[in-house]
Amino acid sequence: QVQLVESGGGLVQAGSSLRLSCAASGRIRSVGAMGWFRQAPGKERKFVAAISLSGDSIYYEDSVKGRFTISRDNARNTVDLQMNSLKPEDTALYYCAGRGYFNAVKEENMYEYWGQGTQVTVSS
Repeated sequence: QVQLVESGGGLVQAGSSLRLSCAASGRIRSVGAMGWFRQAPGKERKFVAAISLSGDSIYYEDSVKGRFTISRDNARNTVDLQMNSLKPEDTALYYCAGRGYFNAVKEENMYEYWGQGTQVTVSS
């Protein structure tokens, strides 16, 4: 069993920054690649970023490229999402996800471990 817990969300103004963190516990050796997804009210959950186990492969959704940075610290079993130049369109519940395989992917159905989410609200 693997547990993922997100933190770092909040209410900020447009143009500001937030850093989200995700901590893994339990059978952490079962976790390879990790990713971030988000879901705005009334919309489907969408891919944001993913990182492979070693960190050598990273993928971003186009709208966050250049603004968001995903990173991981395998010694602490954490993955972070640094979000800069936030826009109101970034407002969503952000989920941390993990999968057993080491390669990073963008498909939601390829991830088997999920956190409860942390709310990010960006005001105009």
